[in-house]
Amino acid sequence: MSAFMQQLPALLGVVIGALGSYLVVMRGDDARFRREQAARREDRRLAAYSEFARSLRASVSTMFRAAAQLGNDPHPHPLPLGEAAVRLGEASEARDLAWESVLLFGSPEVVDAAREWAVAVAEMEQAVRAEARDREGWKTLAGKQRVGREGFYAAARSDVGLPAGHSGRWQTRPGREGA
Repeated sequence: MSAFMQQLPALLGVVIGALGSYLVVMRGDDARFRREQAARREDRRLAAYSEFARSLRASVSTMFRAAAQLGNDPHPHPLPLGEAAVRLGEASEARDLAWESVLLFGSPEVVDAAREWAVAVAEMEQAVRAEARDREGWKTLAGKQRVGREGFYAAARSDVGLPAGHSGRWQTRPGREGA
């Protein structure tokens, strides 16, 4: 028997081992790549949800101050309606841009919850722009906005795998629930 034939089993073992190592490394790299992609998507989704929430919150904060100017809300820092209109326009633009990211990255449940919250905020904005002087109506609109916000946060937390969080309600002064 030639020397080559004697070495053939060892040579085949090396080739099979190298091929096996290559396949294991490739599968590991593929799995790591998929995990990294999923993590990036989660980060983008969380960023989209956060930006949308911030943009809506900017509108809501401005509206509470404008409603105080109208006598509907006890906010301690009333905002003149002319200044509020400018701020609301800017906040509306930011909200529209943030909405696109929610549509792109959001789950259907989060998009529905975001829409519900945005509709409640739009109703508040209509009341402020109409200069409605109705404390009870404003209180109802603010309550609907709070429910919408809580629903959005609950859906967003669930979507990105975060534990349940605080409702965000707190007592700031007697007779006024937190915004």
